Amino acid sequence: MTRDHHIGMIVPSSNLTMETELPRMLRAREAVDPENAFVFHSARARMQHVTPEQLRAMNEQAGRAAGELADARPDVVATACLVAIMAQGPGYHCTAEDDITRALRDNGSDAPVVSSAGALLSGLEALGARKVAIVTPYLKPLTKAVADYIEDAGFEVADALSLEVPDNLAVARLDPADLREHYRGLDLSDVDALVLSACVQMPSLSAIQVVEDEAGIPVLSAATATTHRILTQLGLPPRVPGAGRLLAGGLPAPVAPAE
Repeated sequence: MTRDHHIGMIVPSSNLTMETELPRMLRAREAVDPENAFVFHSARARMQHVTPEQLRAMNEQAGRAAGELADARPDVVATACLVAIMAQGPGYHCTAEDDITRALRDNGSDAPVVSSAGALLSGLEALGARKVAIVTPYLKPLTKAVADYIEDAGFEVADALSLEVPDNLAVARLDPADLREHYRGLDLSDVDALVLSACVQMPSLSAIQVVEDEAGIPVLSAATATTHRILTQLGLPPRVPGAGRLLAGGLPAPVAPAE
């Protein structure tokens, strides 16, 4: 008998990628585990340009979006804009997750909350990575904010590449095949993992396994890390075929931070 798992997502209004890559990964998982199926529900928060002002304004809409999702009684809720959280300063994913959890509880939902920012950190931890390189679509100041956030969590960002695309719709239209060349501009010597897309809006899924095979190190993205965390929150093995080492199975489950 198939069990449906209902996944709520809070996404920027201009997001085109999270609602395609995450379902694509979980549909691939259904093909190898047909007893577990996935249903998706989204709530949107207005954001068109990746600027500090619009990112802050989007964060302020998270409570309203969570309340709307609560009506669907999801099994887990993911807030999916990594830079909106990381731009607020180190550790803010804990605040954001707590705020969304409170809004869900106030509206009758007991769903656990996952943030793409927190998921990226727990994904790196699961891989045992300590020194990483990242690719982002952001302007350089926002890429530095992301790198600083990751480093505050205990990792070293050895190198970073900014594609400098401020329009969020334009980010969604970037060709993931180009990442196969972009990553070659990074210094990957002595690097434990490559974050091929530190942004859930920049498409990368089709390049993850290819680049991992070429580079010979684990390759992940904000989207694959979010999928990993969603599956572990649901109590399911985090296995998705062809989505990189993080979702290949056999890694330790993320450890929740101490209260």
